[in-house]
Amino acid sequence: MESTFDVELKLGRDGLVPAVAQDATSGEVLMLAWMDAEALERTLTTRRATYWSRSRGEYWVKGETSGHTQEVVSVAIDCDNDTILLKVNQTGAACHTGNRTCFFTELTGAAGEQA
Repeated sequence: MESTFDVELKLGRDGLVPAVAQDATSGEVLMLAWMDAEALERTLTTRRATYWSRSRGEYWVKGETSGHTQEVVSVAIDCDNDTILLKVNQTGAACHTGNRTCFFTELTGAAGEQA
């Protein structure tokens, strides 16, 4: 497969980089998953978010079985070439728990506020 991107990813020891999915309209951070060069290539080609499942050891297209899809609007890479940012149109929940975002557990708030 011919590469559609001209950036050399700086992969971690496991051959992966983190990929952050962000709502393209609201800016809300939806989830973090993992990609390698092949997952990124598939994502750029199909405009459907494709990740590497560390637990299953295979590629997965977000929403392929759940229907909670991510239509990719844009893809960017950080200045170190070791993190990917996907801006997506999310259909349904992004989190496997059924929540809109995986980042629903607030650690700051009343306990961390000063009077």
